[in-house]
Amino acid sequence: MLNRLRGVMTRLFTPVADTLLRWGVTPDAVTITGTLVVVVAALWAFPTGHLLVGTLVIAAFVLTDSLDGVMARRAGRSGPWGAFLDSTLDRFADAAIFGGLVLWYFGAGDDRAAATLALACLVLGSVVPYARARAEGLGMTASGGIAERADRLVLVLVATALVGLGLPVLVLTVVLGLLAVASAVTVVQRMAMVRRQSRTPVPGAEAA
Repeated sequence: MLNRLRGVMTRLFTPVADTLLRWGVTPDAVTITGTLVVVVAALWAFPTGHLLVGTLVIAAFVLTDSLDGVMARRAGRSGPWGAFLDSTLDRFADAAIFGGLVLWYFGAGDDRAAATLALACLVLGSVVPYARARAEGLGMTASGGIAERADRLVLVLVATALVGLGLPVLVLTVVLGLLAVASAVTVVQRMAMVRRQSRTPVPGAEAA
């Protein structure tokens, strides 16, 4: 479903990307602006209890993940720097989203279970991409798993919006619990991938 959605967003964003490029806007500028808006919205709206408003703003600007990629491809600027910048700033955005929920529920939101699970998601959400990056730094792969970034964002934003609309906080607590477990499982899955690859003999090693 998410792959189909990305395809639809690419088609929708192509005219916007072409217009921005004609105006001299760079893909990096879109990436940085989108991240700044998400971070500010998450760390202002969520800790002050504006869950629905925060979610709507964040959801709108999270879409810049697709827009900057479309712009880079249309301009022929796709490369390692853009990928590095995008991935690094994604960590800030994710941390701000879960961090905002931690601040709200440890504060005026007064729900220790939701706050604790949001904190667990924040921590585990940083370990998941680190496991992949570290594996790739060692010449191996550790992608995939049951809880990739897009899945985590969609679920937490939908649940937060529903609570902002008046549903009980239990809805978000359950989703955060499931995300924490899924993230932990994903980390274990990636560790297992690296373990299997590290035990595979390197061709020609014995002869050397």
